[in-house]
Amino acid sequence: MPPSSPVSVEVCAYSLFSCIAADRAGAQRVELCASPWEGGTTPSAGLVEQALKSTSLEIHAMVRPRGGDFVYDETEKQTMLAEASALVAQGVHGIVVGALKPDGDLDVEFMGEFKQIAAGRELTCHRAIDVSREPLEVMEQLIAIGFHRILTSGCKDKALDGIENIAELVSAAKGRIQIMAGSGVNPMNCLDFVQVGVDAIHLSARTTRNSEMDYRRPGISMGGVEAISEFEVAYSSEEIIRAAISKIQELFSE
Repeated sequence: MPPSSPVSVEVCAYSLFSCIAADRAGAQRVELCASPWEGGTTPSAGLVEQALKSTSLEIHAMVRPRGGDFVYDETEKQTMLAEASALVAQGVHGIVVGALKPDGDLDVEFMGEFKQIAAGRELTCHRAIDVSREPLEVMEQLIAIGFHRILTSGCKDKALDGIENIAELVSAAKGRIQIMAGSGVNPMNCLDFVQVGVDAIHLSARTTRNSEMDYRRPGISMGGVEAISEFEVAYSSEEIIRAAISKIQELFSE
């Protein structure tokens, strides 16, 4: 995207294929994750290595040991800090993380540890803020720690439903931290978020292709979830990413 556009585009990527698609389409960075059906977990070292080697993108890696809530016990925290250190050593450009206390407040002390580990790399708080007790308070705490960016759906399943809350965060942030809209963002609605003043949009641009398996044994599921087809391969579409970027470019070139 040309410098004249102040709104960056981030792609949520779960594979090297998706990273390459994002790079070709002109995105600024990827949020690199594993486990899409859990909402994203820490990516493998091999995927990080290949993404850094094969693209010109900024690689921002998720640090999350499991799906589910964002309250972590001591063993999970130790794992997360070790993962963050390893990712920084690999050369990622940023860390994406979020942790809460049981009462819904930000786990400020724990989140502050990532500031030290990041060693100047960008820090993004993911959608843990969307299930926090007081999102505006959480934002202020993240600013105080030194986080660069917040990914939010406006406390709703889909960002379009939470757009008023996203606009409120943008207004309260006053440029002190970037607000990035994500969850259900696509080329058809991306300008709605740009128009409320977000600094970035986040999309998966997810599509699927059919598995190359010809033989398919019935009655068995590796994931144990029948609703999720194991004969569809999900990936980020270069065309969808490019369409969103084009919409934003056109807006700022007018």
